[in-house]
Amino acid sequence: MPYRRLPNTDAARLKAMRTAYDRGKELPPFKLAFSQSTFQKLQSFLPLLEKNIAESRFTYENQIKKSKEYQQHMRKARIYISHFLQVMNMAIERGELPANTRSYFGIEEFDNRLPSLNSEEALLKWGENILQGEQERMRRGLSPITNPTVALVRVRFERFKDAYLAQKTMKKNSSRYFSELPVLRKTADELIAQIWDEVEDYFKDLPDEKRRSECSKYGIVYVFRKNELNRLSLPLNQEAMPQLFV
Repeated sequence: MPYRRLPNTDAARLKAMRTAYDRGKELPPFKLAFSQSTFQKLQSFLPLLEKNIAESRFTYENQIKKSKEYQQHMRKARIYISHFLQVMNMAIERGELPANTRSYFGIEEFDNRLPSLNSEEALLKWGENILQGEQERMRRGLSPITNPTVALVRVRFERFKDAYLAQKTMKKNSSRYFSELPVLRKTADELIAQIWDEVEDYFKDLPDEKRRSECSKYGIVYVFRKNELNRLSLPLNQEAMPQLFV
């Protein structure tokens, strides 16, 4: 005998539940093959599952799409921050700026090494240090560092910072949706199994082929085993296949 196969993907779960839901909307309660209490559960749960799956997909796809832009903003911010600090060091080396200029940016007076800018946190730290330090220097009437100016650094840094915060929010939302999905999937599987049990019980007195035909209208999927397929008298043409496989 063919066996029924419960859905194991989100798309298959949604298809099974929508098929059962459509039957519940089309048929009056006394003709429906599963109970009204089960239909009410389905009616309230299906939109919740649909919403979570749709938002999970959208958030993930948007995160991938925005990731390329984010990497570009991060690369530009790193270049401008690095170049600003390099120009400052070269000006100190030439004697155009005093060594204590470094202290405005949180660097030891005689430390001419560039800080590591490999992490997002480092870029955020040194970007803020440059903006605040140069603002303090200008407030004191000191000559601004140029090529790049702090204004150019600010533009690149703030674009990176905005993209960083947006990326962080998307990751948080994506994590929340994906953490909820396992619980929703478990509930969906239990509800689908309950619907299918009730439907099969409703049509239990029909001949096997007729019973499977009626049950399939509610979304139940039956799969023939390989040895059963070999015994089938009907040819396995393309029109017959959808009745046998998912």
